[in-house]
Amino acid sequence: MLMPKKTKYRKMMKGRMKGHETRGTQLELGSYGLQAQDPAWITSRQIEAARRAMSREIKRGGNVWIKIFPDKPITKKPAETRMGSGKGNPEYWVAVVKPGRILFELEYPQREVAVRALELAAQKLPIRAKVVEKTGE
Repeated sequence: MLMPKKTKYRKMMKGRMKGHETRGTQLELGSYGLQAQDPAWITSRQIEAARRAMSREIKRGGNVWIKIFPDKPITKKPAETRMGSGKGNPEYWVAVVKPGRILFELEYPQREVAVRALELAAQKLPIRAKVVEKTGE
C-alpha cells in the first residue's frame, strides 16, 4: 500500500475540496488516462485495487503510471470511546483528488484492451471517472 516514508506532522486537518484541479490535468506519459469527475478522498487501498484491476487486464506489454499519491493521514478514534481526550490516531492515508485530475496513465498497443482496463479501474474508485486519450500532435 502507498504511504509516505516520513511526514513533518503526524496528524493533518480536514481541509476543503473546493474548485477544479489546475495541475496534473494533461496526459504526460501514456496514451490513455483516467480523469476524475468528482472531488474525493481516495484511499491507498482503493488506489491499489484499481492498479491491480488494470494490471490484471493488460497482462503484459503495457505500462501503468499512478499519478496520485496518498499523503494525507486520516485519524479515527477507537470504538466506544468517550467524547474529548484529543484527536485520534492516524488510521489510513488518502490522496485528495479534485475534478480534472489524471489518476492513472496507461500505455498499451491495443485501444480496446486499454480502455477496458481503465474502465475496470474506475469501478474500484468512489468517484466518477472518464477515460481520456492523447490526441495526435
